[in-house]
Amino acid sequence: MRIILIGIQGAGKSTQGNILSKELGIPYLSTGHIFREMAKEKTKIGRYIKEVMNSGALIPDHKTLEIVSEYLKRPEYDKGYIMDGFPRTITQVEAFENGVDKVIYLNISDREALWRLSYRADDREDETLKAIRKRIQLFHQVTEPVIEHYRKKGILVELNGEKPIEEISKEILHKIKQ
Repeated sequence: MRIILIGIQGAGKSTQGNILSKELGIPYLSTGHIFREMAKEKTKIGRYIKEVMNSGALIPDHKTLEIVSEYLKRPEYDKGYIMDGFPRTITQVEAFENGVDKVIYLNISDREALWRLSYRADDREDETLKAIRKRIQLFHQVTEPVIEHYRKKGILVELNGEKPIEEISKEILHKIKQ
């Protein structure tokens, strides 16, 4: 099964991705995690990714597609995956060649996202208030059309991401097994 998790930063994608991975026995993959790891590298691409992320901008489509496509060639993803943070743009959706079975949209308000992120334990360089606000704005501009695309395809599952974690997990499992 190939599952995509979509939601604004702070919606709980990584929390649900890790729970689903254990429940379904398929790996969880976060583009944010991949990019943060690459940003630590003292390479040209690492420095570039760090600069883009710290500004709150998105990694360009062609770079994101290249990196994600390469990761998904690994044997651990042959039986499926749970992907968080990709595809984020219509260009990425159209160029992404791996089929998607379900898209889970964890819908939370901007206010809730800001509140959650301001109380997150890990202080990351890419989580300044300015960067977070820019990412929220980009989510509305760039990713909402992706949500509509998957809604029209009939594979979108939209959930209230402000419910308790366990309730959301049960709802996701119920919806993807239908």
